[in-house]
Amino acid sequence: MTEQQPWQWDEATWRGHVERVRAGRSLRPASWPGGARAAVALSFDSDHETIPLRDGETRPGKLAQGEYGARVGVPRVLRLLERHGVPASFFMPAVSALLHPGEVRDYVAAGHEVAMHGWIHERNMTLDPADERELALRAADTLERLSGTRPAGIRTPSWDFSDHTLAITRELGLSYDSSLMADDEPYELLADGEPTGIVEIPVEWIRDDAPYLMMERYGSLRPYTPPRQVAGIWRDEFDAAYAEGGLFQLTLHPHIIGHRSRMVALSELLDHIGGHDGVWYATHAQIADHVRENA
Repeated sequence: MTEQQPWQWDEATWRGHVERVRAGRSLRPASWPGGARAAVALSFDSDHETIPLRDGETRPGKLAQGEYGARVGVPRVLRLLERHGVPASFFMPAVSALLHPGEVRDYVAAGHEVAMHGWIHERNMTLDPADERELALRAADTLERLSGTRPAGIRTPSWDFSDHTLAITRELGLSYDSSLMADDEPYELLADGEPTGIVEIPVEWIRDDAPYLMMERYGSLRPYTPPRQVAGIWRDEFDAAYAEGGLFQLTLHPHIIGHRSRMVALSELLDHIGGHDGVWYATHAQIADHVRENA
């Protein structure tokens, strides 16, 4: 039997796809802690060597690019966060954590959150459900063992979200996800129209360093936008969130943002944010806890 094309689907079919994972009630809180005007949630995806490993690329060149994130990028990021007194969430593939266990301890010692980001930055939409589940369970156990705390949340690798990701997230008992893009503000995830209790802390490619700054030697990816212009986009995003009394969430990667000129731009962004009164800096787990209780 020939598979139907989307234009041949009946309403139950296309509606079922749309409703499988959907944005529910807004969790924008009535107020932020301490009467803050806005919230800022910085995050770093510590992918390191896992992206080339995921693709079966085992030669030193690609692996060295990832190693830069752990060797140079992370220490710079941690120094910058300490200087500004800002907590952050580090989403870490379990293989990255196993390669760099001291880094996990450094995150914890500095008061940052360690959260899930897959096993080896796998593409979960290409996996069988059983494999996706097994890797997620294994990753959660690994991060708990290395950090001393069970992860509270997940960011799926590459923000991929399969038909089974939400069910696995619920089975793990996670309090939040940060992979989807249905709002600027936190919201509750629905599964086939039913509330799940899981907080979505939405991401967006606009607020991610990778689309602007990645370089692929044999592909079309080129860092066309200068770092200060990228920071200017993020500054405008923050300013709008501040004016609305909402959340400014940012996704960064140590192997991308961790270079000198880019860290200068990030530092200037944090200087700009720090020049505003009434900003609550929080980890993603803290955001999820607060909005669940105060929406």
